[in-house]
Parts: sequence; C-alpha cells; structure tokens
Amino acid sequence: MIPPVLRVVRSSLWIDPVFDQQFQQRRGIALDIFPVRGADDAAWALLSSAHVYHVSAAKDELPRQWFVDASLLQRCPGLLCVSSTGAGYDTVDVEACTRAGVAVVNQAGGNAPSVAEHTFGMMLGVSRRMLECDRRLRREQGLTREDVMGHEIRGKTLGLVGIGHVGTRVASIARAFGMSVLATDPLVDAREIERRGASPVTLDELLARADFVSLHCPRDKSTLKMFGANAFARMKKGAIFITTARGGIHDEAALVAALESGHLAGAGIDVWDQEPPPLGHPLLRMDKVFATFHTAGVTHEARRNMATIAAEQILQVLAGEQPPRLVNPQVWPSFMARFPAGGWIVPEQACGENNSAVTDTI
Repeated sequence: MIPPVLRVVRSSLWIDPVFDQQFQQRRGIALDIFPVRGADDAAWALLSSAHVYHVSAAKDELPRQWFVDASLLQRCPGLLCVSSTGAGYDTVDVEACTRAGVAVVNQAGGNAPSVAEHTFGMMLGVSRRMLECDRRLRREQGLTREDVMGHEIRGKTLGLVGIGHVGTRVASIARAFGMSVLATDPLVDAREIERRGASPVTLDELLARADFVSLHCPRDKSTLKMFGANAFARMKKGAIFITTARGGIHDEAALVAALESGHLAGAGIDVWDQEPPPLGHPLLRMDKVFATFHTAGVTHEARRNMATIAAEQILQVLAGEQPPRLVNPQVWPSFMARFPAGGWIVPEQACGENNSAVTDTI
C-alpha cells in the first residue's frame, strides 16, 4: 500500500537550507512554503492541508495571523504536529495544541553552544568595559586608559537562573575562567544541578551572592517579569545583569532605574519586549549596556544545527515515534489516537531518487 503524502508546511521566513534538503531526500513528503505577507488565501490553502507546521519562533517577525492558536488549529483539522524553529515557542499556544491533540516540539539545545559563547562575550564586554571603550574612542579625545578600567571575571561568582542546555554550557565555560557558579532551577533537583557544574541555591541567595546574574530560563507564566525592581534591588551592589533568555522575563523600566541609580554596574541584553527595540530606548543610550538583537543563538552553525534537529524530529513524529524535545508530553496518547491506523512509515533516503515535492507559493 502506498502511504499518503505527508505535508510539511513552513513560512517564507529564512531557514537554513538543510531543513528543506532533508525533506527533498524523502519519498512521500511534500514540503510547502507560504509567503508571510501578500497571499493569505494561498497560505491558508497550504496550512489547511498540513500535517506538520514548522512555525517561526520569532514573535516580532512572524505576522500574528500565522501564530498557532485555537483559531489556526480550527482551520487546520489535519494538523498533527507544530514544530518551532527555535528553543522558544512564543508563537505557539501550547495549551490549545494539547487540547487539539497536536504535538508541539522545539529545538532546545540546538543553539546552546552559540548562546553560551554570546553570554560570555557579554560578560567580558561589560566587565572589562570593552564596548564603552570602543564607543568613547569614537567620540572623545583626552580619554585615559584608566577612564575605562574594568574588572576581571576570574574569581567572581556567576549566578545562573536556569541550568538547562545553555546554562550547563555556561557553567562549564565559567569554571574554565576560574569562576564560582551558583544556580537555581525549579525543574532540576539539587543533585543534578551539582552534576551540571553548579552549587544549588535559592533565588534569594543567588541574587545576594552573585557578581553576575545570567538568565537561562524559559518564558512562561511563572517567569514573566520575574526580574523587576525588587529582584534588581536584591542583587549585589555593583553586580552585572545578563540575559540571553526571552524578552519579558525582566522589566526593562526597572532595569533602567537600577542602572541609572548605580546599583548595578552594567548589563548585557540580547532579548527585548519589542525586537528590535526602538532607537530611542533608554537602555540603548547607556554605555554600560551591551545590547544585541536576539542574536545569541544566531550563528551559521547554530541555525544549521537547529534546522537539522527540526527535520529529524518531524520525521520521527511522522513515523509515530515520540520525539526527544516534545514540549507537551501529556498530548502523546491523544496524538497517537489521531495518528493514522498502522502509522505512517517514512522511508529512509533513497539513493539517487527524489520523490518528494517542494511547493513555494511566493
């Protein structure tokens, strides 16, 4: 019996070509690409027949109508799996997917090396005042080296809020720099935190002891605005705040106040409420702030790895196998109940053959 055509749909937003190549090398799979703007009818025609929707995780790049919510799910009755392009899934209503029996996967860990490197770039850039020196050299004369004298990170204490894929790699790098590492994570027990290279502490203890506080936790109901005026006030005077997590976990106005008062010595900010932030944002006017545009995980290597992992997980789902990065594992029984009788068999790559289809409606 010839298996049905399995339809994987993604938007026209950029993705590493390896993603498309994975499906071009498989029989019985059609990969459809819809434009995010200007052809809504064509886009809905593709989405309504999709079995898998590989959705952009970039909440400020993907038009909201293509977010996965109850309305979209209702228009896509055959949808079995939603795959986020990133570790985050801000564009996906996971609860609505679970109610609909739709599996949600992300690519957690796929960009961890890049994010960890970026974290240390920010720590060094702020602590050693590298960015401040660069800016002042371009606009001032009479500057002395002592005017931009910074601090080593060796011997300092790093506090990690979250010790998953990224946090674990950051802890490893920190030890190579001779730092002490503290961590708090409600999802990881004390013994496992120690195994991952940090000393387990409460959030209060971490804030009181850490010279650097670095966020590596997901954005959800429990973490929104977790770092506001109260949390910043509990940090050590002269500490440095780093976040490569998600916008909204820290309160931007409260951070501005903590920096302006001198309580915090500096900050490295990769994620924002609005991305990119407006040019007049007060944090962008501060020399003590190292600002980037949610690029911690955006490297050629990370993007290729994320695309590869995504394709592999989608193929697992279409074969009826539970993927390793299933965001809503509680959905699996209802997902399997919706799965075609006997399952879909996704054939291995056929050498010298290409029986997949790629449709681009742009």
